[in-house]
Amino acid sequence: MPARERFEVVEGQGARGRKTTPRASTAESKFEARREQIVDAAVTQLNRHGIRGMTLSNVAERLSLAPSAVGYYFRRKEDLAAACYYASLTRLSAKVDQAAATGGKQPLQALVRLLFDYRRRVELGEEAEIAWHEDVRTIGNDEVNAAYVDFFRKIRALFGEAKGEEARAARNARTHLFLSELYWAVSWLPKYHPHDYMRMADRLIDILENGLAAPGRGFEPRPLAIKLHDEDDPKLMFLRAATELINERGYLGASVQKISARLNVTKGAFYHRHDAKSDLVGQCFERTWRLVAETQVAADVATSTGLRNIASVASFLVEHQLSGDLPLMRSAALAAAPAELRPDLVAGFDRIANRFASVISDGLKDGSIRPVEVGVAAYTVNGAINAAAELHFWAPGMEPAQITRHYLEPLFTGLLPKA
Repeated sequence: MPARERFEVVEGQGARGRKTTPRASTAESKFEARREQIVDAAVTQLNRHGIRGMTLSNVAERLSLAPSAVGYYFRRKEDLAAACYYASLTRLSAKVDQAAATGGKQPLQALVRLLFDYRRRVELGEEAEIAWHEDVRTIGNDEVNAAYVDFFRKIRALFGEAKGEEARAARNARTHLFLSELYWAVSWLPKYHPHDYMRMADRLIDILENGLAAPGRGFEPRPLAIKLHDEDDPKLMFLRAATELINERGYLGASVQKISARLNVTKGAFYHRHDAKSDLVGQCFERTWRLVAETQVAADVATSTGLRNIASVASFLVEHQLSGDLPLMRSAALAAAPAELRPDLVAGFDRIANRFASVISDGLKDGSIRPVEVGVAAYTVNGAINAAAELHFWAPGMEPAQITRHYLEPLFTGLLPKA
């Protein structure tokens, strides 16, 4: 069955309107029912292990099938991953349509509540899971890429009209930030009880509507004096190249050969310094945490309020990521990391969020940050920094300072249009 026909079946539209006999129709419906069952089982594997860790045999085992039975529907795991992403984007797109139809003058707020309620029902076993990991580019599937662009455009339309090139880029940046916070929420929501998910939806909406800054305050970053000391160190050059490639193409797209080619060295030079790519990935995460920690310490020295501290750290990290001076590893690579490393990697990101939460508490005390849910606010800051690595896809050609203003400042002053 051609790829296009497979994807149309996922949407429940049939295969190009082909006429079928009743017997053929029954056989085809059984085929599609089994195929949908395989996709649902694969989504769970994809979310937990990424494309690298998902195998056709593991999916078959979850359904008590022989691996050949899954192979009958999907010859490669990349085909199965594409079907997972396409089916999930179809469901998400339907949620956007529902929010646009029922949300009145606040469709984006309605979308947050719809998706958080969906996550609540997934956790309670009442709904099938959606594929959330951002490995879409890794599989290089045109159908999935087009579906994601259509999904992005639907959400962008809810931000209203934009006139002028910079205004359109600003709207793209806001849309990317909003979507990134929704994706990021999938990782932190399980820290709460499912019955609290809708409360957390309201907490996130409050931050996205009104920002972090207290009334009368705005986006108040201060310059930070931090020396980027890894320019000429050969070992750190490998870390930078690997981080950039994994952020751009995912774990699978950042092969040893491509990392070496980016640095114009041989694969032998790579293995002279690293036993395996997985070792290098762990070092990339450690480098990211070190750079973030150095920035947080510098902000403690340079600022006097919690708001300026958070704004300065976020501004420095986002601007330097966009300029290419300071690439930070994105959390999406967690799913592809070796299972034995994953707990330590998750703990590293949690430490960053905990530090942000502590500084936000300082801002509540000194009055520079308005009353917000501290934990949710810390996750939104972390999520914005994490997602900046992809911003150039949606707002190309703009100066880093401009993009920071359009992308990061709304987190402090208000992102969502108000009724």
